Amino acid sequence: MNIHDLNELLTFIVKAGASDVHLRAGGPPAGRVDGEIVRFGEEKLSAEAMERFTQQMMPTPTMWGTFLEKRDMDFAYSIHGLARFRVNAYFQRGSIGLIMRVIEDKPIPTFEQLGLPQAVFEELATHERGLILVTGPTGSGKTTTLASLLDHINASNAVNMVTLEDPIEVLHRDKKAAISQRELGADTKSFSNGLRAAMRQDPDIILIGEMRDKETVEAALSAAQTGHLVFSTLHTQDAIRSISRIIDFFAPHERDQIRVGLSESIVAIVSQRLLPRKNGGRVLGMEIMLGTPTVRECIKDPERLEEIKQAVMEGSMRGMQTFDQHLAKLVAADMLEEEEAMLAATSAHELKIMMMKQQFE
Repeated sequence: MNIHDLNELLTFIVKAGASDVHLRAGGPPAGRVDGEIVRFGEEKLSAEAMERFTQQMMPTPTMWGTFLEKRDMDFAYSIHGLARFRVNAYFQRGSIGLIMRVIEDKPIPTFEQLGLPQAVFEELATHERGLILVTGPTGSGKTTTLASLLDHINASNAVNMVTLEDPIEVLHRDKKAAISQRELGADTKSFSNGLRAAMRQDPDIILIGEMRDKETVEAALSAAQTGHLVFSTLHTQDAIRSISRIIDFFAPHERDQIRVGLSESIVAIVSQRLLPRKNGGRVLGMEIMLGTPTVRECIKDPERLEEIKQAVMEGSMRGMQTFDQHLAKLVAADMLEEEEAMLAATSAHELKIMMMKQQFE
């Protein structure tokens, strides 16, 4: 491994199975493998090498000046035949660091390959309007889940899709659908600007990389209510927190109206996390909330928001599940250790009861 050659270094780390690459001046190259940080060798990267790598990866020469001014920046980089990378460049202690999410250059995985409940996700892909959110912490696979959903629609429906991403991670090629992928910075200045423009681009489906601010949320809800299917993400752990986060973007006097708009628009909130799989690797754990009449009524009334959890628990026939219900299923399927499930549980007590019931069924 030659740490002075960027592409050779990245190739080595990706082939070692890293999901993320960590490079910074003063430390050896590192990557996240099966959720753990692994260092590759002892030789440390110099400040000069990090500066050279960063300039090499930036799509346009003018970005370097902008980066020096702003001190951090997101962009994409690719190595043909290996992978694309979502790059965050930043300064730390006066030198440059790079965190790079690996998006391997291979076919977009199917619902089955990702461990997504196929019937539920196939039904979600048939909706013509509304809002579908995929939520979870950084590194939980949200981008991959959305890519799989869009690819399924692309293969089955002759629709027009517009994506707004920061940066573009997964490249979609037209199948039955027509897809325009726009990147923040290169193609549009902000999610809200891109959304306003998208409404004039005859879209059936709009993907917004992340709902970051009030303006983006307003535009997304407006698009969902006017006959478009909108996909987006939030960095929240479950459906109730996702709903609260959206409402909290707004001033108190605006929230009743937003609750009504959200209740009318919501199709589903899928919340996910990647967990250590038994015998190695990682397995996807997820909560699925669907926009049933009961759920919609609970969203409208702030006093009933906590009732959504019970509605999800009782909605298994429709395909709904809480995170703890799914953890219990993963343990029963011998895909997750009981100890890991208890550590990840929303309520360890409730999960213990679920696992005990399964033992007697």
